[in-house]
Amino acid sequence: MSGDSDCTRTSPSAGSPSDNELLPDQPKYVCSLSPDLITKAREELQEKPEWRLRDVQALRDMVCKDYPSLGTCLDDAFLLRFLRARKFDYDRALQLLVNYHTCRRSWPEVFNNLKPSAIKPVLESGFVTVLPRRDPEGRHVVCIRPDRWTPSNYPITENIRAIYLTLEKLIQSEETQVNGIVILADYKGVSLSKASHFGPFVAKKVIGILQDGFPIRIKAVNIINEPRIFKGIFAIIKPFLKEKIANRFFLHGCDLNSLHQNIPPIVLPEEYGGTSGKLDISAWNELLLASEEDFLHDFSQLVLPSDSSPHDMLVSGDADEKQCDDSLRGMKPQLYYCY
Repeated sequence: MSGDSDCTRTSPSAGSPSDNELLPDQPKYVCSLSPDLITKAREELQEKPEWRLRDVQALRDMVCKDYPSLGTCLDDAFLLRFLRARKFDYDRALQLLVNYHTCRRSWPEVFNNLKPSAIKPVLESGFVTVLPRRDPEGRHVVCIRPDRWTPSNYPITENIRAIYLTLEKLIQSEETQVNGIVILADYKGVSLSKASHFGPFVAKKVIGILQDGFPIRIKAVNIINEPRIFKGIFAIIKPFLKEKIANRFFLHGCDLNSLHQNIPPIVLPEEYGGTSGKLDISAWNELLLASEEDFLHDFSQLVLPSDSSPHDMLVSGDADEKQCDDSLRGMKPQLYYCY
């Protein structure tokens, strides 16, 4: 994610590769998709290779016209993430890009000093990792294990930071941009005290990022070993989920055969009835920590604008926080009942 956020340097026209010659600091985009993925992107995402640079330029022009102070990266490769995530619908891609920046600026506890070394304790705990094998659809499997978190060690926002950096690393791959990802969440051992940290205010922000503020396609969320308390957790989450995403949640309980219908054993570690050996978090941790300089460079491109547009904010501040606090009070009896 490198490039220039100065809209005055962007060509006003769209459609030909020569437009990019007017952006001397902008790396030339080279497609890394295989022929099969190019076909998949055409069929599922409406991406036409012959129009790709024209579409990117169109989005770039819209940013410069409508949000000249957004402070975003304008590289072809960076903007392509948002076009692919919204099936090359310019308006929806633009809104996703605005939301991406809005989310980052509206939650300083998560996004200030965001770098792999800052969340090393979370990585070492094994709270979040990425399985080494992709599934048959070419999707990475992000494994989240809340039981690895000790609330007295650090706040829940540190876990969210680790998940966000994991997604940022994954979305750098064009293959992931096209195929999307799968989430595997193991809720074994999650207690009421832990669940209470994930109230409606945090839930709304996290889901707002995943649904409307980050350019990644979440194709399935597999929940395993969920205790009774998860009914209360899901009751907090569900009101904020769009129907399409809600339909991609699969609750397997302790039934590994049910899980294997969604994620085959060859992809899974032994802990989940798989055949790919013991779950090893070291490889992903090393990869993420080795990306420190890349993240520092990439995030330095995302500058804070001089003026904000409240009507574009995904999270509206104190009013939403109060509303979520009220919702939490209403949810607590439900959590205790489920527990």
